[in-house]
Amino acid sequence: MRKLLKAKISESVSAVLPITVIVVALGIALSVSTPIVTLFLVGAFMLIFGMGLFTLGADMSMIVIGDKIGSTLTKSRSLPLISIVTFLIGVFVTIAEPDLTVLAEQVSGPTTPASLIVGTVALGVGIFLVIAVLRTFLHVKLSHLLIVFYAIVFAIAAFTSKDYLALAFDSGGVTTGVITVPFILALGKGLSAVRADKESRDDSFGMVALASVGPILAVLILGLFSKTPPDATLAGTISDDMVLNSRDLFALFGEALPHYAVEVAVAILPIVVLFLIFQVTKIRMAITELIRIFVGLLYTYAGLVIFLTGVNVGFLPVGNLVGHELALQPFNWVLIPLGLLIGYFIVSAEPAVHVLNNQVEEITGGVVSRRAMMICMSVGVSVSVALAMVRVLTGMSIWYLIIPGYLIALVLTKFVPPIFTAIAFDSGGVASGPMTATFLLPLAMGACDALPNGNVLTDAFGVVAMVAMTPLIAIQIMGFIYKVKTAKTARTETYTDNYEIIELSLV
Repeated sequence: MRKLLKAKISESVSAVLPITVIVVALGIALSVSTPIVTLFLVGAFMLIFGMGLFTLGADMSMIVIGDKIGSTLTKSRSLPLISIVTFLIGVFVTIAEPDLTVLAEQVSGPTTPASLIVGTVALGVGIFLVIAVLRTFLHVKLSHLLIVFYAIVFAIAAFTSKDYLALAFDSGGVTTGVITVPFILALGKGLSAVRADKESRDDSFGMVALASVGPILAVLILGLFSKTPPDATLAGTISDDMVLNSRDLFALFGEALPHYAVEVAVAILPIVVLFLIFQVTKIRMAITELIRIFVGLLYTYAGLVIFLTGVNVGFLPVGNLVGHELALQPFNWVLIPLGLLIGYFIVSAEPAVHVLNNQVEEITGGVVSRRAMMICMSVGVSVSVALAMVRVLTGMSIWYLIIPGYLIALVLTKFVPPIFTAIAFDSGGVASGPMTATFLLPLAMGACDALPNGNVLTDAFGVVAMVAMTPLIAIQIMGFIYKVKTAKTARTETYTDNYEIIELSLV
């Protein structure tokens, strides 16, 4: 166990170190005070250790639980039972998703309380998770559903207030976070594993993709009927007088730790209760397996508490401050190339990305490697963050990026193998996790707040949506290249076989 934890922490160091170096360098260049840089470094250390614990714990518990529940539901063959359980899972896990809480708190106010945003999003996830599960039973192609539902999304978006537009697409990204993703991915794997048909492997993915559509549609409908815009709150602001010495520094983390301890406990509890019900009534695993799962849950819990405390206390305020200071500079255009650089490295610091990449490599038998997935996602997110910074600086409407982006992604579904479409649309939701919600969004909000004509609600919000969109294109392009290479290889082998047959006949 110690060796496994050491390996996971080593992976975390590789993932978090590049973004840490970039931000510290920016802090020095912008003359950010030493206490605030120290605050960020402590947060980075917690990020590394927390991610290591979480990924180890997820492998031991969350993925196993989701797999077992998924396969048990499939064997029951009861669509009403499957639909009810799946809906409840979607709602309860989403309500407790930390990323969604961060987003909701930044638009909460008298007109749009955080509970309204969270409840609306949870309802959307619950409904669309049921649709995702039923798809695997009814053998409906994922690409067909995506085309239909995104057509509905854009049709409703055309009539929704622009103040809700970016928020709606952002909500689709943050919903599939560190709690939701490992469980939903494993649930999909368990559901498809029981089937013996040739499409079962393709259907292992795609649940996160559809679960991401629900929140977008739900918030757009909310905006359609709402008469007042949401309130954009610049969260996480910090000043030098808040961190005067080490006692103040540890007080900030000490105050946040109990809050996230409760939040994560509430997030994991519904999954644990559901698993215990299935264990007693259906699964009946051996005691040694149960002990391993509960040890894994403890690792998952501790890792998430440490990770979320570090990222919210150490990263969120520094992202806000760096964005604000850069936007005040005469060369504030540097936000665009900086977005390219930060976007490339920040995706590797998302815990759920590693869970997805491992599962993709496992299910495809190494045909799609973790390295290939990470490169594609890094390139996609790099482009998305740069485009988000263009929006911040110019006030460009998100329509000009979202419509062509999703149109390209949906057209590509007709030219790539189905499994690449499912992986691509899953990766979009996975890429936009806590690092996006607590660093990239505050970075954009801080920059908007500093610009004379900046509008936080319409220009800063949308960065999560951009991060969730570009991997859809990048990974499907990888799938198209794979398809072309496979076809070329097949033609070469056919030519060689035919040549050998002709040669033998001549002899």
